[in-house]
Amino acid sequence: MNDLSQSVVSLSGVGAQTLSRLDKLGIRVISDLIFHLPHRYEDRTRVFPIASLSVGISALIRGRIEFVDVLPRGRKSLVCRMTDDTGDVTLRFFHFNAHQHNALKPGTLISCFGEVRQGFSGLEMSHPDYRIMTQPDAQVTESRLTPVYPLTEGLSQNALRKLVKQALHLCNLNPQLLTDWVPDKVLKKFAYPTLAVAINTLHAPDEMISVEALQNGSVPALKRLAFEELLAHHLSLRITRNKARQWQAPRFVDDNQSAIVEQFLNRLPFKLTGAQQRVIKEISVDCTSAHPMMRLVQGDVGSGKTIVSAYAALLALSAGYQVAVMAPTELLAEQHMRNFSVWFADFNTQVAFLTGQVKGNTRKEILQGLVDGSVGIVIGTHALFQESVNFKRLGLIIIDEQHRFGVNQRLALREKGQQGNMRPHQLVMTATPIPRTLAMLQYSDLDVSIIDELPSGRKPIVTSVIPAERRSDVIDRINNWVEKGRQVYWVCTLIEESEVLECEAAEKTAELLTQALPKVRVALIHGRMKSADKELVMQAFKNHQIDLLVATTVIEVGVDVPNAGLMVIENPERLGLSQLHQLRGRVGRGEGDSYCLLMYQTPLSDVARQRLGILRDSNDGFVIAEKDLALRGPGDVMGTRQTGAINFRIADLARDADLLDTIQQMAEEIFINSPQVIQPLCDRWLGASTDYAEV
Repeated sequence: MNDLSQSVVSLSGVGAQTLSRLDKLGIRVISDLIFHLPHRYEDRTRVFPIASLSVGISALIRGRIEFVDVLPRGRKSLVCRMTDDTGDVTLRFFHFNAHQHNALKPGTLISCFGEVRQGFSGLEMSHPDYRIMTQPDAQVTESRLTPVYPLTEGLSQNALRKLVKQALHLCNLNPQLLTDWVPDKVLKKFAYPTLAVAINTLHAPDEMISVEALQNGSVPALKRLAFEELLAHHLSLRITRNKARQWQAPRFVDDNQSAIVEQFLNRLPFKLTGAQQRVIKEISVDCTSAHPMMRLVQGDVGSGKTIVSAYAALLALSAGYQVAVMAPTELLAEQHMRNFSVWFADFNTQVAFLTGQVKGNTRKEILQGLVDGSVGIVIGTHALFQESVNFKRLGLIIIDEQHRFGVNQRLALREKGQQGNMRPHQLVMTATPIPRTLAMLQYSDLDVSIIDELPSGRKPIVTSVIPAERRSDVIDRINNWVEKGRQVYWVCTLIEESEVLECEAAEKTAELLTQALPKVRVALIHGRMKSADKELVMQAFKNHQIDLLVATTVIEVGVDVPNAGLMVIENPERLGLSQLHQLRGRVGRGEGDSYCLLMYQTPLSDVARQRLGILRDSNDGFVIAEKDLALRGPGDVMGTRQTGAINFRIADLARDADLLDTIQQMAEEIFINSPQVIQPLCDRWLGASTDYAEV
C-alpha cells in the first residue's frame, strides 16, 4: 500500500457494520485512523497492591477470587471479592453472562484494571477489564501506556486499538507515507519530533511519559501536532483571504456622498464615540476600494455597532446599491427594523422587513421591490437567502451575531449578490467579544475592527451572585425597585436545550411572580410566541406599561429599555459567560444605577463558582471571553458548535495559545519559501472543510 487515502475497508476486521460505525467518528480512510488520537490514557505499566488503592484512581491489580455471589436486589449484579497479600476489593458486574459467572469462580487468579469507587462494603471496581491468568507468573503489565480513544456505540476500545495498530504498522513499514510537510528548520527550531515519531508516541506512549504530561499537552509530540494543525487552519484562511482579494466589488463613491453623510450624522440624537468614528473610517476605506470588504466589527454589549452598520448601509445606498441585513432571531431583526426605519426615514428609499412570518401579498410586494430596486434596505432572518429572494443590485451584506449562522446560510446570501466577477461587500458584527487567540484563527480571513469604548454616561453594572434560597429577598427587592418607578427583567434558563420546556418554565415563573407581587405589572415573553405578540409585549415594556418582564434568553441581544435597571438571571451556572454578559447588557442603558443578580442552584461546582466570580468581578466582555475560553473551550465561548465553527482534532486553543504568534510568523515564511507544502498541509488537517473557507 502506498497511500493513506485508501478506505479503511482495506484493513482486516472492517466489515459493513464496523465501516458505518467508523464513519460516525469521521474515520473513512487510513489517515483518519492515524490522526484519531486517544483522548486519555490508562497506566497499566505497574501493578498496585490492593491496600494502596484509593477512591478515584484507576489501577492495575492482581490477585485471587475469594468469593462470588449474584445479588438479586435492585439491578441484578455479579459480585466477586478479590484479594492479594495486602488486602481485598470488590469487583461488580451489572451486565454479565453464564460464561463470566462460571469463569470467575473462587480460587481463580486474575489481573484487572478499573476505576476505584466507594461501595457499600468498602472499595470496589465496576466492570473492570480483567484477564484470567492460567500461569501464576504470567506478565500482566504493559510496556507502554494504554490509549483510550473516542468511540461510538457498537465499537469497542479493543476493536479500535487493533485497527490503529494495523494503520501504524503500514506507516512503519513504509515511512514515506507520513510525509513531514512542516519544514525541517521549523522542527529543529522548536525541537519537535518528526511526524512519524510524534504519531507513534501519542498512540503508544512509553512508560517514561506521564499521563499528566499527556493530559496537559506539555509532551513535544502533542505540541508538534497541535502546531501543525493550527498552522494548516491559519494557512487555509490566508489562502481564502488572498482569493477574496481577487474578486471585484462595487465602489461606493458618489459626488453627493459627503453631504448625505453629514446630514445623516447631524440628525442622530447622539454623538458618535471616538471608537465608532475610527471604525467608520476603516469601513469607508474598504467600501471605496474595488475589492470586497470582509470586515468583522466586534464591540461589547451597548457599544453602538448598529449605527456603524447603518453608516455602511448609507454609503451603499448613496452609490445606488441595495443592502441586506441578516439577524439570527426575529426579535433582533425587529429591533434593527425599528432603528433603520428611524435613521433612514428622510432618505428616499424603502426599508422592508422579511422573515418566514411575512406572507401573502406583503411578501410578494417586498420580493418585487427587491427585484426592481425600489426596496433599498431589507432586514430579516435566514428567510433572506431563500431561493425566491432576488436583488437588482445587492452591494452590501450586513450579518449580525455572525457566528449564529451556519456556513451554508452565509454563502447562500453572498451568492445572491454575485454578478460576473463582482461580489457584494460583507460587514459582520458580533457583541460576543472574541478572545484574541480565537479571533486569530477563526477570523484571520477577515479584517477586524473593535469598538472598545462605550457611549458616555453608561455606568458599570453591579453584579451579585446569590443562592436560590434567597429568592424571597430578591422578590422584596423587586417590589422596592418598582415602587421607585424602575423596571425589571427576570430571565429563565433551562439546562435542557428545549425551547418548549424553557417556555413552560418561564410561564410558571411568571405565574408565581404575579402571585408574589400583586402590585407589580408582570408580563411574559418567550421564543414560541408569535412575532406580533412579542412586539406588543416589548413595546408595552418600553412604554412602561409593564414593570417586570419574565423572559427566556430571547432577550439576549438587541432589546433596549433604558428604564430597566435590574436583572435577575435564574440558574446562571447553565449558560456560558459570554452569553450571561450579553444578557446583563440589557440593563445599564439609562441614567441611574443598574444591578444584575445571578441566582444559582446549590451546590455549585468549583468551576461554576469560579465562572460566576469572573462575571461578578468584570464588566469587560473581552476579559470575560478570554477567561471563558480557558475554562470551557472555543465552541462554548461562541455560544454554538454549528458548522463553520472551527473544530480541532488535536489543538486546544486554551492550552496551545502560546503557539499562535509563532504560527503567524511561520505562515509568512512558508508562503515565501515553501508554498508547495501549503495544499498538502491543508488537505491533511481540513480535508473537505476548506470548501467553506471563503465565508
